[in-house]
Amino acid sequence: MRRDYDLVVAESTAAEFHARSVPEPARPEIWLHGITRPALVLGSTQSPDLVDHDACRAAGVDVVRRRSGGGAVLLVPGDVAWIDVIVPRGAAGWADDVHGPMVWLGRGLETALGALGVGGVGVHEGKLRSTPWSALVCFDGLGPGEVLVGGHKLIGMSQRRTRGWARLQCCWYSRHDHADLVALLAADVRPPPDHLGPVATLPGAVGARLPDALREILVA
Repeated sequence: MRRDYDLVVAESTAAEFHARSVPEPARPEIWLHGITRPALVLGSTQSPDLVDHDACRAAGVDVVRRRSGGGAVLLVPGDVAWIDVIVPRGAAGWADDVHGPMVWLGRGLETALGALGVGGVGVHEGKLRSTPWSALVCFDGLGPGEVLVGGHKLIGMSQRRTRGWARLQCCWYSRHDHADLVALLAADVRPPPDHLGPVATLPGAVGARLPDALREILVA
């Protein structure tokens, strides 16, 4: 019997969405989230000292910590789309290997993008590909399951998991400029924006259709 993923739509701040709990028992769901304020989101191990807090306050940008690892991500309403995919233990995408669910989701996103007419899509299925700046800036590196277009990163992905579920957090941009994020980092750690790798973007009209297209692909 086919078991579909439900699409759940919500709006809140980035901090409120990161704090949202997964129901027990977990259900197969895609959470589409609209953020209400800009946020600079730090990985779980990143120090607040990496941030220019005065610059963030002046720009009206919240500073938020997520519970998954990786580098900083800047989320700006209208420029970014954000989904979480909840994979219950035992569902089709589940694997005890931490990379398995991410590659499974990446392949689903690749298929969904292809159905929307996006060409040149690929999925990184190898180990973490680091750069000199990827520990600081998330979108400069490439992790398992992350999606590329034309060889450039399009969809970033991180994961939280328990014994009962995996929560795969993904985002992609309709507009992206590394300089926007770099300007919010502490002066002594800022990388030159032109030293960071290019990021692919997805037209807003196409990105708006991606969650529904993904829901047609994923089966629990």
